[in-house]
Amino acid sequence: MPTDSPRKAKRDPWPQELGACVRAARKKAGLTQEALAEKAKLAPRTIQKIEAGHIMILASTVRRLRKELGCRYDDLLPD
Repeated sequence: MPTDSPRKAKRDPWPQELGACVRAARKKAGLTQEALAEKAKLAPRTIQKIEAGHIMILASTVRRLRKELGCRYDDLLPD
């Protein structure tokens, strides 16, 4: 017999882990979300969504963030 309760889909933890790495690198660089967004030519809301793990980002965006944060790729990518 079917149930009325919706199933919870398993979420990929990778975007949230990436977001945490971006947040840590941003804070280490002493930048606000707005400042990083301006430097990386992204919308501030995009930085917020990345750090919250709400969106997947392209490799080109990771490259832009790495450049503006002055860090290595390993600093931004979760294990």
